[in-house]
Amino acid sequence: EMSGLLRGFLGAGLCVRDVVQQIGLAAAQGDGHILLRQGVVNRGDDFCLGGDAQSGMPDGHGIAEGHPLQHGGILRLLPQRLERNGERGNLHPQGIVDFLARYRDAFRPGALVWDVCGVKTAILEAAQVLPGTVDFIGCHPMAGTEFSGVEHAFAEMFRDSHFLLVPRDDSRPEHIALLERLAAYIGCKDVCRTTAQAHDALIAYTSQMMHLIAVSVCDDPELFQCRGFEGSSFRGCTRVAALDVGLWTQLFSLNQPALLAAVDRLLDNLQSYRDALASGNRAALAEKLAHSAARKREMDLPGPDLLA
Repeated sequence: EMSGLLRGFLGAGLCVRDVVQQIGLAAAQGDGHILLRQGVVNRGDDFCLGGDAQSGMPDGHGIAEGHPLQHGGILRLLPQRLERNGERGNLHPQGIVDFLARYRDAFRPGALVWDVCGVKTAILEAAQVLPGTVDFIGCHPMAGTEFSGVEHAFAEMFRDSHFLLVPRDDSRPEHIALLERLAAYIGCKDVCRTTAQAHDALIAYTSQMMHLIAVSVCDDPELFQCRGFEGSSFRGCTRVAALDVGLWTQLFSLNQPALLAAVDRLLDNLQSYRDALASGNRAALAEKLAHSAARKREMDLPGPDLLA
């Protein structure tokens, strides 16, 4: 998700802290020039996996000669843009699945492959095609903005954010430890280990449903009449609505069962509030509001304020 954005954030965060000399990035065509201009990478850095024939990749998007993958290094898989028949497309979560299948035999024994995709069950299942000598660990830094593209990257994006880690049963302890250290280096406040199923169920609620709420609010026929009447609550609620359609179509679809369950719970809650409002019973409405407000105060979710 947020292909160029997360790619740039990780590149910037790592380079600012000077902790990784070589790391494989599934980079969009043209992103290299932006990363160079912003000082995220230096000329000669081995940062690009994926691109066109001019970038030295076989078949336009293969593994480059001299890539750290060929020397037992680590490879991070991110959504990647490709040029096909003159059209620019996005290699989103399904592209990661296809990439792993296509290049399963190209990974050096002992290599660590990891991703930052917003769904994990489908990706971890796809990683089963990798040889037993190649480790795969799912990752998901809980950070982002409403903007897309590497040009919006900044090094402090991950400060005080959560880093979700989804290792396999046979993941090597030293690889898990490496990614935990990396999370600390880029500024994450903690690392939460979980399973693919638990990740997808919770992310359906905390992330994907929030995006569905945002786009649903923007489908209201009154949207364009509200200029001058909107406040911070409206802007906050709709902040992520101008999303990457291709990316979020895949994220929603690949996590359909968990997302449907979350949406059904939301619809039940909305219906309950509608019933309380329609009843005209102010005491019942106040009781319900007090219950919800108390749950929010108990949850008390501190975190980076990206709206500041």
